[in-house]
Amino acid sequence: MKRAIILQHMQRESAGSIAEACARRGLTVEVRNLDEGARVPESCDALKGAVVIVMGGSMGVADVGDPRYPFLERELHFLRRALEARQPVLGVCLGAQLLAAAAGSRVYPNRSVDGSPALEVGFGEVRLVGGGSEPALAGLGERLLVLHWHGDTFDLPPSAIRLAQSERCANQAFRIGSHAYGLQFHVETDAATVRRWAKEDAEFATRALGPGGPAAIIADSEAKAMAMSETGQRLIDNILGQLASSEKDPGRVL
Repeated sequence: MKRAIILQHMQRESAGSIAEACARRGLTVEVRNLDEGARVPESCDALKGAVVIVMGGSMGVADVGDPRYPFLERELHFLRRALEARQPVLGVCLGAQLLAAAAGSRVYPNRSVDGSPALEVGFGEVRLVGGGSEPALAGLGERLLVLHWHGDTFDLPPSAIRLAQSERCANQAFRIGSHAYGLQFHVETDAATVRRWAKEDAEFATRALGPGGPAAIIADSEAKAMAMSETGQRLIDNILGQLASSEKDPGRVL
């Protein structure tokens, strides 16, 4: 891989340490701010040697067709073509949901057993699945500290392998072959970013955690973001390594 194309949906949800990991690998990082009118790739023909990273946002797959977010439909079309072409792709949060939808899965509000909304917000753990045989999980334990910030979930795509789950959400991470990875959670955020989310998206955090939710996240941000950084960076590096191998050998399937 020679470059990373980052599709960003809103300024506060940047690629953070994912972009830093790409730069360390010598990749040229190109950020496309879709909410500001930047172009979604129309095909994979000009993307040889690139990894596409699709980031999060407050909108969802249910908003495809909403005139406020014209880029969502274009992204879905692109991701369908990317999967067919085995284009290396990493989707994070909304990006993972779009990737799942492009692979034919249903995306819908996450709910508890009683049917009430199950918003996952704040720091928490996911349980890793298949760590002994999954290269993307190499060097990680059974559990991974992450940042949750979502209200939707998705069915596991028929062609996908589950990599992580939590008590509230069965599908936290997946891969399709060795060329596409989806992470429902965040590990790319630092403490300052988490504090910004807790302030700017306080209504969502309050819905999930109650009136004290945003303040609790801010209080935890420094220590937990630091604890998350080392293992989160290993996960990102592992995934980028797998995507690079897939780009060199497009017929490779794990």
